[in-house]
Parts: sequence; structure tokens; C-alpha cells
Amino acid sequence: MGEQVSDGGRKTAKAARTAAAAGPASAKKAAPARKTPAKKATAEKATAEKAAEKKATSEKATAKKSAGKKAAADKAAPARKPAAKKASARSAKKAAPAKSSAALKKAPAPRKQVVAPKKATASVPAAPAKTVAAHPQGESRTALVRRARRINRELAEVYPYAHPELDFENPFQLVVATVLSAQTTDLRVNQTTPALFARYPAPEDLAAADPEEVEEILRPTGFFRAKTKSVIGLSKALVEQFGGEVPGRLEDLVKLPGVGRKTAFVVLGNAFGRPGITVDTHFQRLVRRWKWTDETDPDKIEAAVGALFPKSDWTDLSHHVIWHGRRICHARKPACGACPIAPLCPAYGEGETDPEKAKKLLKYEKAGQPGQRLKPPQAYLDAGGRPAPPLGAG
Repeated sequence: MGEQVSDGGRKTAKAARTAAAAGPASAKKAAPARKTPAKKATAEKATAEKAAEKKATSEKATAKKSAGKKAAADKAAPARKPAAKKASARSAKKAAPAKSSAALKKAPAPRKQVVAPKKATASVPAAPAKTVAAHPQGESRTALVRRARRINRELAEVYPYAHPELDFENPFQLVVATVLSAQTTDLRVNQTTPALFARYPAPEDLAAADPEEVEEILRPTGFFRAKTKSVIGLSKALVEQFGGEVPGRLEDLVKLPGVGRKTAFVVLGNAFGRPGITVDTHFQRLVRRWKWTDETDPDKIEAAVGALFPKSDWTDLSHHVIWHGRRICHARKPACGACPIAPLCPAYGEGETDPEKAKKLLKYEKAGQPGQRLKPPQAYLDAGGRPAPPLGAG
């Protein structure tokens, strides 16, 4: 029994020693699991902060997702139409006009931007329409004056012998011939007046003439009754108001029966040497073709063209323009291909441009034909012109 006790005691002591030896190591191993109150609080705080950060991050992500969904829903809202509920579809249909009307109310802003330029561009040509648009490609006033005067110089070289194409020997014959030239050619008048002036050489003679006899003489000129009344009336006015002499002032000439500004300027320029512009049908046609003016009233044409030239050029200018209109720049078919001022003409191309064909359109001396006067000036004859045949000569 004593040995057993002693063995048990040995075992117990040994176990105690083993436990004592193992105690420090096991304590060391168990130490990390144990935490002091301070360390425990720090750990809990860190854990709480991490949880708060995770929560904030998740809330932000959730907010972004919800915002994205909301934006997508807003964008898709006009295109979406709930199919499940009819009431929603009806409300969507009712809402659509409201949106369109709202859009229409906002529309005037861009409309103003579109309309404003139209008004601006429409107002730009308004002023030039009367002043500048009459000139080719916005030609300035200075350029127009230069071009017009150059045309006149060119025509003066082409027609150095230009003269009034009515036969006359004194102012009385010229004023009567000019009145008779209305609605007929100068050639026809020149073929008629020799018989008239042979029988009634002075105003006193024509003033006392038998109207029927005068009508018979003037029949070839057309409108012979009205013309008879005019020439007898102006002859009486010359006798009664001016002592049988043709006045040399514009204001006096226009008082005579059948005498207007055109006739007065023909008489003043060619019988008295006083400058004047003769605005006949040829003159009117050509100055508009050349874009010197857009006026149609003879008096306004006279003023507009007269402002482009010095007064001393007016009479010769009238001859140059009228001669060019009768020989080359015809009313219906201008001979553009034979025109000496084609480079200066804005209307080039309105007529025949082929040179050979254009030559066939020329008249009078330019085509080798007789002129309009039975007794033309010597300068015209020297230049190759031929006198017109008398009435009835064929």
C-alpha cells in the first residue's frame, strides 16, 4: 500500500510540474484571445467606423442608382405609354397636346431669328432700286457718268457727220417739219415738205391756207387732219404773237399748237444753236438699254440724261443716240454683232450677235443705202452718205 501511495504521489507531483512548465506557454498562446478593456474599446470603435463607411458607401451607391433610374425614367417618359391601365393611356393622350402647345408657345423665339434676316435682306435693295439698280451690277454714279460719256465719244467717232435728219432752210421750216414728224419717219416728212413749203413759204402764207389743200399735201405723213390743224394753228400764233418769227426761247415755243419740249429742243438746238436734248422714241429706247436711267416719262428722261453730260454736249448727244438707234440699235432686233459700243452696253445679246448676220441688219449709209434727207449736209456726202430719193421716185 505504501508503494502505491508513493507512486500516486509521484504522478501527482509530476503532473503538477508539467502543468507548471506548460503554464507560461499556454498563457502566451491564450493571450491574443484575451483583450483588455482599453484594447476592446479601440477595436469596437474601429469596427463601428468601418461599418459606418460601408453604410455610407452603400447609401451613395443606392442614391446614384436611384438617380440614374429616375433620369432614365424621365427621358423615357414621353415615349412610354402604360399599357396596363387605360386611364393612364388617356391621361397621356391628354397630356400630349399640352406639351405640344407648350412647345408651340416657345417656338416664336427661333421664328424671329429666321424672319429677321429676310426683313434685313429685303430692305437692302429698297434704296438702290431707284438709284443704283438702274446701273449694271451696282454701278456707282461716277462710273455711270464715265461710261455714258465714253459711249458718246465712241458714237461721235462712228457718226462724225451726225445732223438733224429733217430738211430745212430756216427755223419756220424746221418747226413745221418737226411737228409733221410725229408718228412717221423723217424720210417721209422730207419727201412731203418740199411741196408744202413751195406753196406756203412763210408763216403768213400757211396761216391763211385752205385746210383742205393742206390736208391733201400732208396726206402721206399720216394723221394729216390733226397735223394740218397744228401747222395752220402754229403759223397763226407766230403771226399774231411773235410777228411771224419763230421765238428762240423754250417757254415761248411750247406755247405754239403742236409744239412740245421735244420739238422745242430740236428747234433750239439746230436752228438757234442752243443746247437741248431731243427725247424721241429712239432716244428713250437706247438710254434705257444702256442703263442711263429707268425713267419712262420724256421729261424725266431728259433731266436724268442731261445730268450726266455738260450742257454743251446735249445737242450732239441727241444726234449720236438717235442715229445709232436708227442704224444699228433697232427696236425689235438690234445688230449687236456690228455694234461699236458693245463692250459698254449692258443689253448686249438682246439682238443678233453674229457679226455677219448683224451686218445684214444695218440701215441707211451703214448698209450702203440712202439716208433720210433729200438735201443732206456736205459732210454727210463726203463721208459716203447718199441723199434720199424724192417722193414718188421709187
